[in-house]
Amino acid sequence: MARQAGMEISEFIILGLGGRERWQEHATETARVLNQINPDFIRVLTIGVKQGSGLEKQMRTGKFELQTEKNLIEEQRLLIESLDGVTSYYVNHHGVDLLMEARGQLPEDKPKLLAIMDRYLGLPEEERLNYTLGKRLGYYRHMDDMQDEKRKMFVQGKLREILDAYPGQFDEICHQLRAQVV
Repeated sequence: MARQAGMEISEFIILGLGGRERWQEHATETARVLNQINPDFIRVLTIGVKQGSGLEKQMRTGKFELQTEKNLIEEQRLLIESLDGVTSYYVNHHGVDLLMEARGQLPEDKPKLLAIMDRYLGLPEEERLNYTLGKRLGYYRHMDDMQDEKRKMFVQGKLREILDAYPGQFDEICHQLRAQVV
């Protein structure tokens, strides 16, 4: 009805709502619905759970578990890969999103979008962690920002501090940083 009335349709997607347990279902079912709607815009956001929210309470009781930063991009990749026949403009556009360079017109830019996901997923772990932390702290906006060696070394120092002080808690720290942006 909205399309028949001449209105543009913009769908907002929140990566991570399926948690660790249901991320694949979330990606494929979201794509299934988008394939039917074929909105003008697909705007992707990344989950950030606010303190005191119902979802935060579910996290404390173990009913919901957030995904890792890497897994959020795996979810996004599966979402894009599962889009079929969609002619939407796809965009990560909020500071909470890890890969701001992920934007393009579907279907022609689908290979480019998948390549952006694959580039991040293919980074050696140390570089992927560096980029992720640098993005979450506001030192990077795009992956190419890591080419600035001075900035990259500064983030590397921060990464070492965090990994040494909080072993095994990198993704939890990134979640806290995301929640501050939401």
